[in-house]
Amino acid sequence: MKGSEMENTHMMLEQKLLEDNLAMPNQKLEVLDILKAAPTIFFKNFSFIIFLLFISLPLFFFMVYYEIFLQRTLTNILEQSHSHDLEYHRWSVVTSEVTTELRTTFSHQLVQLGFLYLVPFHLLELCTVIVTVDLASKIYAEDRPILTLKEMLYKPIYGARIRALLLKYLEWSAVWNVSIVISVLEGTFGVRAMALSARFNRGNERRGLLLMAVFFVWGLDLRLPCLYFRCYEGEIMGIVAQVGLFCLGNVLKWVACMLYFYDCKKQTLEKKVDVEAGREIKVVDA
Repeated sequence: MKGSEMENTHMMLEQKLLEDNLAMPNQKLEVLDILKAAPTIFFKNFSFIIFLLFISLPLFFFMVYYEIFLQRTLTNILEQSHSHDLEYHRWSVVTSEVTTELRTTFSHQLVQLGFLYLVPFHLLELCTVIVTVDLASKIYAEDRPILTLKEMLYKPIYGARIRALLLKYLEWSAVWNVSIVISVLEGTFGVRAMALSARFNRGNERRGLLLMAVFFVWGLDLRLPCLYFRCYEGEIMGIVAQVGLFCLGNVLKWVACMLYFYDCKKQTLEKKVDVEAGREIKVVDA
């Protein structure tokens, strides 16, 4: 995206932010409000839906393969562990050969799963994130119900202890996701983007945590039924349906993160204005 086009887009975003601020002063978007607004932006533009479906195809097919591989590996590990437990109770001994066999059988699969998750999955997801956040911000900032496929293609796009750990994971997921949104929209990267994200998220930790929890539960609820019904053994349509719903939830998550970022930024600007106004009042009184 050219510098002038990016500046124009950001100027429009700031103008809309200011108008929203004047219309609804000191009013936060709650988690439910953000979740209601995200599908509205997504579904009000048919071209946006078609374009994102096309862009998400590589991630979709990769996820189908990955889910089959993951669920088959997890089930095999559980079954092998259970059979070895039975052998232990039957013979009252566990030989080193059994342990070695278990390690050898699944070590390569676990390494492959880790590589697939860390490299191709995140790269494909990042491509989808850049497109989703950029186009969704245009629809939101310009308040345009129609964004044609030609416009989308023409403009290039430049992106207990377990309970305590889960809460921290979700909280930092909000900071991390907002930093990606900042990188896409503001052209700020790395540590600076993380610092800005942490600043905007300050005071909004509970909202960010709940927002991430919604999509975390969404992904978990999609995976568990397929594991239970063993869809990886031949019910390929079950995996396809799971991945399709996952991709839909992924798009809605990034639209929600975009809305959450703008609302946090608005709240930060409001606080800054209130502080400056308070200083001016003190100076006048003095």
